[in-house]
Amino acid sequence: MSGIAFFDVDKTVLSANSATLWLRRELRLGHIRWWQALRGALWLGAYALGFARLEAALVDAVSTLRGKRECDIRDRTSLFWQEEIRALIRPGARSALAAHRARGDRVYLLTTSSTYLSREIAAELGCDGYLCNEMHVADGLFTGGVALPLCFGAGKTARAAALAAELGVALADCTYYGDSYSDIPVLLAVGSPVAVNPDPRLRRFARRRAWPVVDWSRAA
Repeated sequence: MSGIAFFDVDKTVLSANSATLWLRRELRLGHIRWWQALRGALWLGAYALGFARLEAALVDAVSTLRGKRECDIRDRTSLFWQEEIRALIRPGARSALAAHRARGDRVYLLTTSSTYLSREIAAELGCDGYLCNEMHVADGLFTGGVALPLCFGAGKTARAAALAAELGVALADCTYYGDSYSDIPVLLAVGSPVAVNPDPRLRRFARRRAWPVVDWSRAA
């Protein structure tokens, strides 16, 4: 029976963190103010150092979109993808995806990114689908809410388990590729965990568990 290969996006499939690049771009183009960019950067920095939970930052960021038009974010994200993100897909990600395809596995993104960026990446890579953070929209406007559980940490595990159950696949027959210590819940849940260009904490954890640690900077 074929399995499911789940791929994280930021610093796994991509060589950079798209949230950081998005903040810089939005500030540069005048869509957000400097204090909004600073607040986002501080959240991301504190999270990277282990001093903050990203869930709170996500909820805070989504709340600032209340009343804004979904089509504007969708269109800006499409340009963001074309101009800054597409070139950041790691060669090794394409190789790994092709290998799973050859084995008959389904391939899904499992990411903290938005629906709008996930859709672009999934289409580029030929994924079967994507699990991501989905912002609530009513009458074409953002409400400021986000679907729960958030697709982050333990929430990723819940999302992956729900999809696997829907497709009749055991998590033991699934693979997950991730780079961050926050990915440990889902890495522990699947049968084939793989650390991709991991952060220092995940690298240490992966070595203790004897998980594969790979570098996707170059194609296999």
